[in-house]
Amino acid sequence: MKFIVSSSSLLKHLQQISGVINANTVLPILEDFLFDIQDKKLSVTATDLETVMRVQMDIESKANGKVCIPAKILMDSLKNIADQPLTFNIDKNFGVELTSDNGKYKVMGENPDNFPKEPTADDTTSFTMTSGALVTAINKTLFAVSNDDLRPAMTGVFFELSKDGVQFVATDAHRLVRYKRTDAKATKVDSFIVPKKPLNLVKNALPDNEDEISISYNSNHLFVSHGDVQMICRLIDARFPDYKVVIPADNPYSLIVNKSDFQNALRRVSVFSNKSTNQVALSISGSELQMAAQDVDFSFEGNERMNCQYNGEDLQIAFNAKFLIEMLNAADTDDVKVELSTPTKAGLIKPTEQAEGEDVLMLVMPLMLNS
Repeated sequence: MKFIVSSSSLLKHLQQISGVINANTVLPILEDFLFDIQDKKLSVTATDLETVMRVQMDIESKANGKVCIPAKILMDSLKNIADQPLTFNIDKNFGVELTSDNGKYKVMGENPDNFPKEPTADDTTSFTMTSGALVTAINKTLFAVSNDDLRPAMTGVFFELSKDGVQFVATDAHRLVRYKRTDAKATKVDSFIVPKKPLNLVKNALPDNEDEISISYNSNHLFVSHGDVQMICRLIDARFPDYKVVIPADNPYSLIVNKSDFQNALRRVSVFSNKSTNQVALSISGSELQMAAQDVDFSFEGNERMNCQYNGEDLQIAFNAKFLIEMLNAADTDDVKVELSTPTKAGLIKPTEQAEGEDVLMLVMPLMLNS
């Protein structure tokens, strides 16, 4: 089997899917790409048994065939080869010979029959949304996903489908993000949890534009395809917590601040906070917001004040500054609105204006104030 392909084009396609491959896998074949040639089309597949990503490209070839090629050595060599046509020659023992303008490189491939079979898309339900909408939804929720493997339901993003729109929810029990798109609609009410890793991979492989993408799912897997990239991942088999009960119905006090000023002040003050809690206390009265952090163990202390618009009784409340900074990144407006009630109740963060067809709500739990 022999085929010719552009070195830079091949590298670009492989980089879209190489993130699937884990460094230390149980099965050596999982460190390989599966190359499959059918009718002058090359499809390359990578998997870690939970997630499968496949990319397709046109090549020059006379014969069909398959081979597994070790991913790391192939990627490392392509990164160092200037843009030129590369010829791949594969012998019957799966030895792979690469020929460039001025070099020959040999690597031992593996039998493609040993490569894990990918899940089939049986009994799937589909819905469509724009590529940009999915990328935005992932960007706005992924940071709030939990890393606690003892609570598997929280280690992914909860997709909640209805005929009115699609909601994406992520929480780690300390904060929660709910992002809704009304410009994407499903045919029926349904829900499932998608793990963090495949969402990260698909976000990097999709363009942030108005292209329509097809998303389908069944009881075990999610299938996303756009152009020549496809991703299949196993869904998390767990019940997502009832997040609606933690969203306060009535937070009467509202604080409006400039997002970047608030973020920068939090960054400066949190340097002096206790490293285990990142606690910053907010004292709000009138049109002034004061931020204070201290680390008693080291006698560190930081204070700042800034202007704000505040409607409510004077209030002192403490939050994890790292969480606040990350959540402010998900608001796309110059100003943000923080809705509060008491020092022990969750605060809600919202952009002052929402774009048409989208609605983002972020919730953060307060910390106990250091008396």
